[in-house]
Amino acid sequence: MYAITIPEPGGPEALVWAEVPDPVPGEGEVLVEVAAAAVNRADVLQRQGFYNPPPGASPYPGLECSGRIIALGTGVSGWSVGDEVCALLSGGGYAQKVAVPAGQLLPVPDGVELTDAAALPEVVCTVWSNVFMVSQLRPGETLLVHGGASGIGTMAIQLGKAVGAKVAVTAGGPEKLARCAELGADILIDYREQDFVDEVRKATEGAGADVILDIMGAKYLERNVQALAVNGRLAVIGLQGGAKGELNLGALLTKRAAVTATSLRGRPASEKAAIVAAVREHVWPLISGGRVRPVVDRAVPLADAAEGHRVLEASTHVGKVLLTAG
Repeated sequence: MYAITIPEPGGPEALVWAEVPDPVPGEGEVLVEVAAAAVNRADVLQRQGFYNPPPGASPYPGLECSGRIIALGTGVSGWSVGDEVCALLSGGGYAQKVAVPAGQLLPVPDGVELTDAAALPEVVCTVWSNVFMVSQLRPGETLLVHGGASGIGTMAIQLGKAVGAKVAVTAGGPEKLARCAELGADILIDYREQDFVDEVRKATEGAGADVILDIMGAKYLERNVQALAVNGRLAVIGLQGGAKGELNLGALLTKRAAVTATSLRGRPASEKAAIVAAVREHVWPLISGGRVRPVVDRAVPLADAAEGHRVLEASTHVGKVLLTAG
């Protein structure tokens, strides 16, 4: 088969379409013929040499894909050859075939095209595990989403609204904010022109955000704590603004607030399977019912993954950038 390889870390040109050995599904795994994969920030970091795959994972980038099952490993039940699926991966999505633990498979939801389903697993599992399983967002609370126009952001907006929360977003510029509003965002904050702490306080009559989903890390840490409501929960899932920051524990004590930081890729397979099962139970009916949908900005050929990375790094997109095998 062919896959995107990274002979040497570097810019988008470091992604090389090359012939590689076919993967073989192990016990409890299935082999998927990839229809599409999605581009994530983690893929960019891996290309640059900063985020190696966990031990035992495929060396090729790609944390989510969609496609058809073409072979079953031993001990797999509940799935059949020919099933259309999407999958949460530890790596290997940028390839014509990928072996996937059966617990990380999801059926393609009703009403979603096979290729578009590649935009779902990583973002839905990230949002559901952090905003709902860990931070326990409840109806009537306020959710602040940084990077509202990103793949994670567009999904967080929709899921927040689906459970009856008020959703605030930060994004760069009126066009991206308009797209966020179309998805249901209630409070629109242009981080280039406005202070999100002030804007959230104004919109909540001084209360603040009950849950904050943050991709920036150190750069926003102090202000995120300021923006939290009493009993608020800050979930850090990215470090685009740095890894080391100063945390005011006194402010946390006063607000009885909590800070969590999680990643998805390196979790044990059992934890990923539990998240995937929760997503299938709680989110898949929302997608099949049309209340939540994948937001796809554009698709480029898998062999031209470099172009997909350029689009992502330019940050002009809204939602997900896909790589299609067709």
